[in-house]
Amino acid sequence: KFGGELSGHFYFADNYHSDCGEIAMLEVLTVVSAAGKTLSELIAPLQTTHRSGEINFRVDSTEAKIQELAAIFADAEIDYKDGITIQYPSWWCNVRPSNTEPLLRLNLESADEAAFGEARAKIMALLGDPV
Repeated sequence: KFGGELSGHFYFADNYHSDCGEIAMLEVLTVVSAAGKTLSELIAPLQTTHRSGEINFRVDSTEAKIQELAAIFADAEIDYKDGITIQYPSWWCNVRPSNTEPLLRLNLESADEAAFGEARAKIMALLGDPV
């Protein structure tokens, strides 16, 4: 029925599987209006993890950085379906090349605030300053 991406693309089966941000906005406004609560109040129970959101980095070689991450986090469960996904029991992240820009995009998540902070600091030190 619905699919979405962190980059802001929203797809609806009833709209011929087409990307449409306006439909997404109208659906959200309908839910908020019917609930009589703010959007923040509605999503608060769903906020159970610490998330970085998408952080972009300009690097000399996206492939070399992905290989470097694989070597540094070799003891993790690693998947290469979309860039590199690194998974530990306490946190996971995905670092992937942008399809439209010469950037690496990081998304990191953890239920544990301390693990999130440590992983974020370590990965960002490896990738450099965000753009």
